[in-house]
Amino acid sequence: MQTRIGRRRLLFGTGGVVAGLGLAGLAGGSARADAAAVEAKIKEIVGDRTVQEGRITLDAPEIAENGNTVPVSVSVDSPMTADDHVQRVHVFADGNPRPDVCTFHFTPKNGEAWASTRIRLAKTQKVYALAEMSDGSVYLTSREVKVTIGGCGG
Repeated sequence: MQTRIGRRRLLFGTGGVVAGLGLAGLAGGSARADAAAVEAKIKEIVGDRTVQEGRITLDAPEIAENGNTVPVSVSVDSPMTADDHVQRVHVFADGNPRPDVCTFHFTPKNGEAWASTRIRLAKTQKVYALAEMSDGSVYLTSREVKVTIGGCGG
């Protein structure tokens, strides 16, 4: 007995297989950054300069109920003068699809180096803040945030 497959049945069947494969790829999990990806991004910015501790404060909750909106603020101890000021503060997260979350730009006209935002975190992970100063020095700090319900599709 020979079965004939009509054009519509063939198209619907093929479309279902293609859609299924696409969803399987999504369900398999998207690539996530890790500590090595953050380290590579920091190395790209820092180059051969020495990363120091101090001067930079990262404020983030210890536990975030919802990873879709995690409040984060950064501040850097700086006189913000023409000769001594913060140029940029980079924020990274080692469990998100991309390690770089945001960058804040400053000038002496800001008066103080402080910024606040809300970020998405896919899962429990470390958040890093890297400050680039006008004299070429760089400062780094980090904090782990425990996420109970992930953002970023996680």
